[in-house]
Amino acid sequence: MKIYEFATAPNCRRVRMYMVEKGIDADYVGVDITKGENLSPDFRSKDINKKVPVLELDDGTYIAESVAIQRYFEELHPEPPLFGRDAKEKAQVEMWNRRADFNLMFPVGMCFQHVSGFFKDRMNVYPDFGEDSGKRALKFMDTLNNHFSDHQYLVGDYFSVADISMVCSLDFGKVQNLRPSTENHPHLTRWREQLKERPSFKA
Repeated sequence: MKIYEFATAPNCRRVRMYMVEKGIDADYVGVDITKGENLSPDFRSKDINKKVPVLELDDGTYIAESVAIQRYFEELHPEPPLFGRDAKEKAQVEMWNRRADFNLMFPVGMCFQHVSGFFKDRMNVYPDFGEDSGKRALKFMDTLNNHFSDHQYLVGDYFSVADISMVCSLDFGKVQNLRPSTENHPHLTRWREQLKERPSFKA
């Protein structure tokens, strides 16, 4: 079993944190996306989207997308449950997982792609769109701060894979200086500081 990754990429971190929380070991294989190694014919045979992470099973099966990889291991290793413990929690975890993607990961990613200059030789970039995406991410941090004013985690007092997704999305914002402040986001800051105490945070 191998996991192909670029260690500093947020979606790869999501898988690493999950694996630590579950106590599952894996063989991690580096793919340098800054050098375009993910665009090689060999890697394209592993994932049609040419993205990391990708899980390779011992039978030669490839599973791409961070949540798909997490769900695969959740089926094999249900304890501790990270996708919810009952029907309501599972729905709430799914809800917050998607919010992490659509309200934070996606706008931060679009800001990075269209403002940083990193992708200017690979795609058409639209700086105005990137700047607007960054503003959307910052606005959502205000929403998160309000949520954490009376919630320990995203789903009440239950730590879940949604918290992993959200903190990885939040920390990804640093690449474009999109980050919460202690003054304006005290509850969001408290939540992140709480997660820093978990061994998986530094995975």
